[in-house]
Amino acid sequence: MDLFSSIDTEPARERIEELTRLIDKYNYEYYMNDRSLVSDFEFDALLRELMDLERQYPELASPNSPTKRVGGEVNKTFRQVEHRFPMLSLGNTYSIEEIEEFESRTRKLLGDTAFSYTCELKYDGVAIGLTYRNGELVQAVTRGNGAVGDDITSNARTIRTIPLRLTGKYPKDFEARGEVVFPFKEFEAFNRQREADGDEPFANPRNAASGSLKLQDSAECARRKLQFCMYFMMLPADAEPDERLTTHSGRLEAAKTMGFNVQPYIKECLNINEIKQFIDYWDRERWNLPFAIDGIVIKVNQVALWDRMGLTAKSPRWAIAYKFKAQQVSTPLESISFQVGRTGIITPVANMKPVWLGGTTVRRATLVNADYIEKLDIRDGDWLLVEKGGEIIPKIVGIDMDKRKPGAEPVKYITNCPECGARLVRAEGEAGHYCPNQDGCPPQIVGRLEHFVGRKAMNIDSLGSERLEMLYRKGLVRDIADFYSLRREQLIGLESTDDDGLRRTSIQEKGADNILAAIEKSKEVPFERVLFALGIRYVGEVGAKKLARYFKNIDALMAASEEELASVDDVGEKTAQFIYDYFRDERHRQLVERLRAAGLKMTIVEIRLSDALVGKTFVVSGVFSRFSRDEIKADIEQHGGKVSSSISGKTDYVLAGEKMGPEKLKKAEKLGVPIISEDDYLKMIAK
Repeated sequence: MDLFSSIDTEPARERIEELTRLIDKYNYEYYMNDRSLVSDFEFDALLRELMDLERQYPELASPNSPTKRVGGEVNKTFRQVEHRFPMLSLGNTYSIEEIEEFESRTRKLLGDTAFSYTCELKYDGVAIGLTYRNGELVQAVTRGNGAVGDDITSNARTIRTIPLRLTGKYPKDFEARGEVVFPFKEFEAFNRQREADGDEPFANPRNAASGSLKLQDSAECARRKLQFCMYFMMLPADAEPDERLTTHSGRLEAAKTMGFNVQPYIKECLNINEIKQFIDYWDRERWNLPFAIDGIVIKVNQVALWDRMGLTAKSPRWAIAYKFKAQQVSTPLESISFQVGRTGIITPVANMKPVWLGGTTVRRATLVNADYIEKLDIRDGDWLLVEKGGEIIPKIVGIDMDKRKPGAEPVKYITNCPECGARLVRAEGEAGHYCPNQDGCPPQIVGRLEHFVGRKAMNIDSLGSERLEMLYRKGLVRDIADFYSLRREQLIGLESTDDDGLRRTSIQEKGADNILAAIEKSKEVPFERVLFALGIRYVGEVGAKKLARYFKNIDALMAASEEELASVDDVGEKTAQFIYDYFRDERHRQLVERLRAAGLKMTIVEIRLSDALVGKTFVVSGVFSRFSRDEIKADIEQHGGKVSSSISGKTDYVLAGEKMGPEKLKKAEKLGVPIISEDDYLKMIAK
């Protein structure tokens, strides 16, 4: 039987290997050399064929198949891994004088030994280590604390510039180190999508890249189009000799032939003058790169000298990093405009004389809130100091006092909404002002419409911002319930134009059908997402889930007191007050009834698995291997138990995973509350 099975699968094995070679080749040429050898249609057809074969013959699928590039694995917890080679930090300096001292020390230490330096760009991203054995990627680990990092292999496989299989000649066992970066173009597109979904944009590509690598869903990581740039090769002591790998620059050249993305900007330097020239050049040119850098790394090039030079307690003596100072310019303030957000928050924005900064022309920058303006003491006609270091978003960091005009008056903050004229409100303890006219202020209404149709809310993906603005201006959609009254004949032929009379967007028959189909499908969205979609101030995605689980349905939530709302895990007094006030408004209660009549889900779908935990209260802490923390809390409730956020005398058990909070551990021990493991919990519900 095994013989016949082997014969039957041999053609499939050969085709899988052929498809893998082709797709790897096309991927390499596209992402490394910017060359398209086949059309998108042809590439997608090959990838679909490979996916179909792997589904049909799962035993032939490789963990490093090109199909892993699209993600799909869900990682509930990131296992911690000890680094085989510690990931040391480099000594940093902002001073050219300290670079001169480093070079002088190196010459004294090495005496008459011939050596050179390598100068290369210091990426502003997230450092990771990739382990390869016999040419296959086996593990990807973050830096962590330098000794221990997180295993992010499933997410790393989705990054197109990380080779899953090596080409050419390569060591049998080694580690490739490099930086995961978020290129500017992809980062800006990603932030635009976040804003469209009602999420806060990331401040810089580095933070976004770091968060992306720790996503539980590898498919979401794949969508973010990160890049890996290799800068180091670590070899074990017993590695086979290879003349190519005796210098740092030689290792990087060899890595290119293996399939790695290696920066083309590395330069071998012989003395301090050449090092300075390299630093000066990139201090000017860094803003023309497609990704962020924050300095230059200088290393002794000859690998054999590294052990001879040794290490300090924190960093190697054979390398140092020069960090660029944040770029800063002075430009005059022309005016301040005030923007109204979805929740009514007012954001002051400085309109400045256009100035070139960090590779872009800067015209506007946020002034955050009234306190920020007062702290900087901004006055009419001031020249503002604008800075752009590792941040993509320019920041106003001060005033050019040398250019302040005598008698300049402090900027006056507005008292009324610039859109609807309502008197602004500033709640006690809050930094920002907001417009309370949430149901009559156009930007707030359109913002709530955008939030409602967002991917994490009702996911009505056929309605972009321009179409929403058009529906609002035409009077077809004035609130979120109006979506469910739209008719096909109302939509077909709708169009809007810009100030020059040019058509911006229009809806034809197919577009109308797609919109109505997406609206109809949104009726299947679960209650917790409907609650999030309402756009209640301070109720985010996680808060909506907790409220839905606690109250079970919209009627119980609308009837809840402020005290009961505040007792929900992670819902504070301020949020409780906004929720309570929202449902005291008769217009909002009518809105809920219209949504209910349209068929939206207003009750959580509960699955009661057993009564094994009835009458028991649990506190959950730490990280678990079989569940996420939210999943294990939901599981407790599905077996009849209750979940509390804090330990008290009424707590029956503390369910502890790895990295349990130390304060909770102390309190549980003090009160004598039993601490159980994930395995203990599974035994309890098995009974």
